[in-house]
Order: sequence, then structure tokens, then C-alpha cells
Amino acid sequence: MGIFNRRNDTAVAEAPAGPDLAHLTGDYTIDTTHSRIGFAVRHAMVTNVRGEFTEYEGKLHLDGADPANSTAELVIKVASVNTNQAQRDEHLRTGDFFAAETYPEITFRSTGAEVVDADTYRMHGDLTIKDTTRPVVLDLDFTGSATDVYGAERVGFEGGTTVDRTSWGLTYNAALETGGVLIGEKVKLTLDISAVKAA
Repeated sequence: MGIFNRRNDTAVAEAPAGPDLAHLTGDYTIDTTHSRIGFAVRHAMVTNVRGEFTEYEGKLHLDGADPANSTAELVIKVASVNTNQAQRDEHLRTGDFFAAETYPEITFRSTGAEVVDADTYRMHGDLTIKDTTRPVVLDLDFTGSATDVYGAERVGFEGGTTVDRTSWGLTYNAALETGGVLIGEKVKLTLDISAVKAA
């Protein structure tokens, strides 16, 4: 996803070049039926609540020969948030959190990336939530490429990052009688992406 852009400093230039991806060059669409955008946040100081967004679309342009030319965009429908608890999901859609009616989409647009090792890449981009845009860095593993049973060329990536939700104005919380707060500020974002090459 907008991957593989190498920095010009000596340390990165000497890193492993990674697999030969020239044959993967092209435009791709994220296959949402075989992908997942998930998150986890600490609840009541003792456990994690996990959830996902079930409606989104994304596109990639991969340049395997010159990875610096690769790009990615992702648009997530906020109202599709799902934590397997309807009352909590409705609360997440309100102004206490995402304000889904006012800000119906979360967007990510890549700004560059770098090679970490043979199959690992670090992607930089801008994440916009509630009309606030902040830079984020995703660590991603290239999980492979294949031609599926329908003849479509696919690529896969998995990884994620940890962000502070308060940086995007998601500040709602409640104090616990035993000390601490109900909801953690750190949110782990996870991506499992399968993308199909345009014919």
C-alpha cells in the first residue's frame, strides 16, 4: 500500500533490497471480502476491546521497478464500525467519538515509504479523522503474490501501527472508581490486505 519508497541515506541504502517486484507493477483494488481493517483499545485498564470497519475501499499503484512511485489511498465508512456490541457501536458513531453523521469517512493517503528488510516495509501517510489530519507510519509485511483460480493477480500485505486517539479529537473517557480510566488512549490498528490487479 503505497509502499517501498526508499530513503537516500546510507543506512537505508545498505539495507536488503527485498524481492524483485517488477512484475507486480500496476494498479490494484483492495478486495474487501478478503481483507480486514481492525483495531484494539484497552478497556477498564484490564483487557482489550477489538473491532473493525466493515465498509471501505482502497486502491494501490505499485511500481515494483521503482518503488518510490508507488501510491495508496484508503477510504473507510465510519458508520460501519463493528465491535460485536450494538450499544457500544452506536456510542462510537456519536459526537463522543467519531461523529459519523458529520464526518462520515476516515481517509488514509500515502506520502512515501522505505525498505526495512527483504519482506518488510515502512509506509508513511496522512490519516484524517473528524477533519483532523496527522501523519502516521505503518509497518507492513509483504505476504506474497499469486494468481487466483479466476486468473486475477493478487498481492498481500499485513501490519499496522499504534496511534494516540486524542490526537484526532477522540478524547471521551470516564474515570474508574479504582483509579485509571475506562478507555485507553493508545489504539492498535491492524491491516490484512489482499489487492487485485486491474485487468
